[in-house]
Amino acid sequence: MSAQPDLRSLYRQMCRIRYVEEAVAGLWNDGLITGEMHLGTGEEAAIAGVAAHLRPGDALSVDYRSTPPFVAHGVDVEAVFRELLGDAGGLDGGRAGHMHLLSPERLAAASGIVGAPAPIACGFGLAAQLEGRGQVAVAFFGDGAVNEGMLMESLNLASVWRLPVVFVCKDNRWAVTTRSRSVTAGGLRRRARGLGLPVVSVDGRDVAAMSRAAGRAVDHARRGFGPTFLIVRVERLEGHFLGDPLMHVASDARALTAEVAPMMAGVWSGPGAGLPVRLGALARLSQTIVTAMLGRLPRRKDPLALARRRLGAAEAAAAEQEAGAEVARALRAARGGRVLRSA
Repeated sequence: MSAQPDLRSLYRQMCRIRYVEEAVAGLWNDGLITGEMHLGTGEEAAIAGVAAHLRPGDALSVDYRSTPPFVAHGVDVEAVFRELLGDAGGLDGGRAGHMHLLSPERLAAASGIVGAPAPIACGFGLAAQLEGRGQVAVAFFGDGAVNEGMLMESLNLASVWRLPVVFVCKDNRWAVTTRSRSVTAGGLRRRARGLGLPVVSVDGRDVAAMSRAAGRAVDHARRGFGPTFLIVRVERLEGHFLGDPLMHVASDARALTAEVAPMMAGVWSGPGAGLPVRLGALARLSQTIVTAMLGRLPRRKDPLALARRRLGAAEAAAAEQEAGAEVARALRAARGGRVLRSA
């Protein structure tokens, strides 16, 4: 395990992830991808930092923000684009969509069920343990998922059986549009520690710090010492899903006025709950909007901007060009193929 992360390689990987997500957003906005689209913009450093320590035979279990870890894990980018476009030549024949990607070749699986990456990773981890080849499994999930029973059961199972699993909790402090602390008792650290797992907190916007922490956790699992729980602080730049109305309201004063005015009018008129209840609900909603607005202010939280400053303009530009050319080629090839589902 290298003590000093290769920042250029990590930055190139982050750019690959970001450019794929931007391309997916473009396809979605053009109506070529239907349904909700959950992007991982803002999670690039966390994903790249973990992927840098995985090798062939290691397994990946992820949530419905699946394209970033799949791309970082070596899944063919064109096949991913084709899958999202509904093309028969896609990764899963155009049937899976972004929430249920599957790559048997890379031992990578995604699930749209909140919390499901944890038990799937335990299955991967048990298989790796029985084979005894030093392979590991990684699970990616959000902080809101820790309230799912299957995730807590998975932490317990992995701890008791000393499974080679790295649990990566992407903590953006939101569970969709609910502040996580308002629905999660005990805290993430105390929960995982209570089940016997070593817990490491890391700034998931700092790719070098992320790589170091992930490297130690993967090495710990690979040597047979059992699981680790990583609490990774991230910022989700696009909200819960592409076109998230909360993010729209938080960034557009006109939208904020348009949304708040009818709510204010509703407090004083119409049937329903009493005035104290209505005022309380309005106060909580206002607090949520203000929190979202404040969270969008410091754009320095963008992990690509942080890594670029550290790497230097010349090296960063070269990495960006390489990543951009690769993603552009894959996108052109995918769009030139037959699209079975499009608007």
